[in-house]
Amino acid sequence: MTHDSEPRLQGVERDGITWFSDPSLEARSGIVVAFSTRQGGASDEPWSSLDLAARTGDDPASVDENRTRLLAALGLDSAQLVTAEQVHGDHVAIVTADDAGRGASTAGGPAPLPATDAMITSEPGVPLLMMFADCVPIVLVARGPVRSVAVVHAGWRGTLGSLPGAAAHALAAHTGCPEDELDAYVGPHIGPCHYEVGADLVEAFEARFALVSHSVSIAAAASRVDLGAAVSHALTSAGLRPQRIAKLGMCTAEHLALFYSYRAEGRTGRHGALAAILPDI
Repeated sequence: MTHDSEPRLQGVERDGITWFSDPSLEARSGIVVAFSTRQGGASDEPWSSLDLAARTGDDPASVDENRTRLLAALGLDSAQLVTAEQVHGDHVAIVTADDAGRGASTAGGPAPLPATDAMITSEPGVPLLMMFADCVPIVLVARGPVRSVAVVHAGWRGTLGSLPGAAAHALAAHTGCPEDELDAYVGPHIGPCHYEVGADLVEAFEARFALVSHSVSIAAAASRVDLGAAVSHALTSAGLRPQRIAKLGMCTAEHLALFYSYRAEGRTGRHGALAAILPDI
């Protein structure tokens, strides 16, 4: 398959809600990709203001209002939304029409998909949403022969465990679209500038990726892991072409006016990565 343009991310604002998306993908293929910001919501401090997650201590009614606002701005039905119980594992779930609405509301209704850190669907009108506050959000897109999307939650455990590559392989198998024809979008996540970790984790990433940069603090030697580089390595190792990976390149801990960061803030909310196939193109 020949793609007519490379994937890219740009800021979008509508009805007071801001997010990062690829409008040309939606126009060409009827697929919505969105990385939300924390702006435009109903939540109070310390979750202000577009917190999308349950179990952060936020008011469930505010979280549900935030989800409704975001989905409405995207032209999607929040009642059909599917979310997951994110556990830093390696399970990849195939979402069908029967799953529509699972975890859509934090105040009640069907429960999210259990113990799942990557979701795939080819069902039009069933948006997939995962929540983040430093981990790496990834959306994978297969434009054909079956339009399909995947949303992946990659923290350090998932990245070390090759969840991004496993999700790409699963999406390719589900759709019949080869890995080198998939598009990937990598949203905001903590950068190596703020991701200082222990020596054991440094050694694990060095052994797995050789993508660790070292710096020296005033007090002692410190090492920082580049999760984004590791995710890109995992995706290209799975067969994706580097030019088909669009990276927002924004550190959550550096851009607290736009994104939530657990490392920088502690008690805080969650922004989201969302993907959906529009019913009509």
